[in-house]
Amino acid sequence: MMKKIQPEKRAIGVNFNASGEAEILVWAPLVRKVSLVISERNERLELNQEEYGYWQLTTTMLKPGDTYKFLLDDETERPDPASVSQPEGVHGASKAINLKAFKWSDEAWVNPRMQDYIFYELHTGTFTPEGTFAAIEEKLDYLIELGITAIEIMPVAQFPGNRNWGYDGVFPFATQNSYGGAEGLMHLVDACHAKGMAVVLDVVYNHMGPEGNYFNDFGPYFTDKYNTPWGNAINFDDAWCDAVRHYFIENVLMWFRDFHIDALRLDAVHAIKDFSPTHILREIKQHTDALTAITGKKYHLIAETDLNDPRFINPLDKQGYGLDAQWIDEFHHALRVTAGEERSGYYSDFEGINHLAKAYADAYIYNGIYSPHRQKTFGAKTDNEGKQFVVFSQNHDQVGNRMLGERTSTLVSFEMQKLMAAAVLVAPYLPMLFMGEEWSEPHPFLYFTSHTDKDLAEAVRKGRKEEFKAFHAQGEAPDPQSEETFNESKLQWDLSQQGKHAVMLNYYQALTRLRKENKPLSTLNRKNLSVTFDNEQQTLILRRWHESEHVCCVMNFSKQEQMVSLPADADWRLSFSSADEQWGGSSSFTRITEGTVTISPESIIIFVNNHV
Repeated sequence: MMKKIQPEKRAIGVNFNASGEAEILVWAPLVRKVSLVISERNERLELNQEEYGYWQLTTTMLKPGDTYKFLLDDETERPDPASVSQPEGVHGASKAINLKAFKWSDEAWVNPRMQDYIFYELHTGTFTPEGTFAAIEEKLDYLIELGITAIEIMPVAQFPGNRNWGYDGVFPFATQNSYGGAEGLMHLVDACHAKGMAVVLDVVYNHMGPEGNYFNDFGPYFTDKYNTPWGNAINFDDAWCDAVRHYFIENVLMWFRDFHIDALRLDAVHAIKDFSPTHILREIKQHTDALTAITGKKYHLIAETDLNDPRFINPLDKQGYGLDAQWIDEFHHALRVTAGEERSGYYSDFEGINHLAKAYADAYIYNGIYSPHRQKTFGAKTDNEGKQFVVFSQNHDQVGNRMLGERTSTLVSFEMQKLMAAAVLVAPYLPMLFMGEEWSEPHPFLYFTSHTDKDLAEAVRKGRKEEFKAFHAQGEAPDPQSEETFNESKLQWDLSQQGKHAVMLNYYQALTRLRKENKPLSTLNRKNLSVTFDNEQQTLILRRWHESEHVCCVMNFSKQEQMVSLPADADWRLSFSSADEQWGGSSSFTRITEGTVTISPESIIIFVNNHV
């Protein structure tokens, strides 16, 4: 029987026990000998061979702070694949750290319920001028005032150089050194919890980056059974897969247990290939539940998936994988087309306001209907709760995968930006903001890298140009390797207090406050909802209710003033209007005549009923 994972303690890599001894465990099934080389003293410690390809040693010779590598068959020196620190980058020695040494102050912290999450996605390197975890801490009071309950940090696994989105990480256990390393991340999490904010970490289990990827030197971490956009798939179901599965389960448990992370966002799980009887995601959920049973803490798992398959978020007892929530790109796509985005590429499947109405009502737009873009019937119906879907008007992918990285702020009008923000925040789902959108940040969010392998850097540069060759009329794709590309992607914090940017920030603050205080908006009940639309007018009415409280959201996506009839079965009272002068609009009042409201172009009006 394969080694059993113990949720309460990390087993792989280098760990320190209560006696201060280093417990070393590495998986290398195809080599004849494994030694650990301590860099500072050039000492060599031979590991003992165990079952299933593992090598083990318990020693007092390796101390916290020492750097080391593994020597394979007396020939090849490599960093630890389960390293928690890479102070010299992806090619350098690993650093031994005692993860239990950090002094936490969050014993009383309780992870919020999933339905209370208001996400704020940020990239550590471009969120602040300093680009560090410590600098994020300085902005926490700002985020709380904005109404955020959970920050979502893009991947921090060690990547080449200092500039990267994070999806090219090659040390899943090692926190990026230029951001502040393991201790810096722990300090940030502790600070967030002290202020009542949860922390979500984006992790990548569907592929590894190319530079510094030494996994094949240790064992069959990959399989050629499947192809992915990034090469051979990670080996979750082929020969020797047990240890690979354990590797990633251990990673999940480490973030929750040792870093006190509240939720993980699992990148592109549709690219995880696994035909095992128990899918790796289901097994991750089972081990997460086992950790909860030990710690008493609740941990959330959130998938990014484009398969429109509720199996990912169905509970374990209904043969699902048990994940708590998923990103839902279709809401974004329908919203963007409704707001005027050209119907090309993957937007070609989305018809605009009728599909936005379907997204509000059904979560999945393609839920067993024919997809012209895919040329097949796609998706399945879902009755999963609203708290299981994350929606947004922009995110790192949807901005950064554009050739010029344009944010919504440079693509649509100020009024349309406000309407799109509200469309997200009144949805019966979990809302997510992308850093800077709340003050209409004009800087782009571009794709950037800092590969040290010159050939790889040139290949990435050429690949980016090739990807966008059809857009040559817009100019050249920015060079991902250029530091200027990275710097151009940084937020301009001084703008948040100036002119229309300050107005937008105040508007977002008011919207998040309204969502929290209004019971129908904060109760994510998909059954207590109705939605109607007028394709000619480009108007949509979203109605939600909780017990006797009702809210009616009237949206006008057209560039003309429109007259819309309100539902006649309630006495409606104006609660919020994006066209109000205080939000930079042109109207300080809303005309209501015999149940008909006149709504300004590109705006939303929110009514509440005079309930008893």
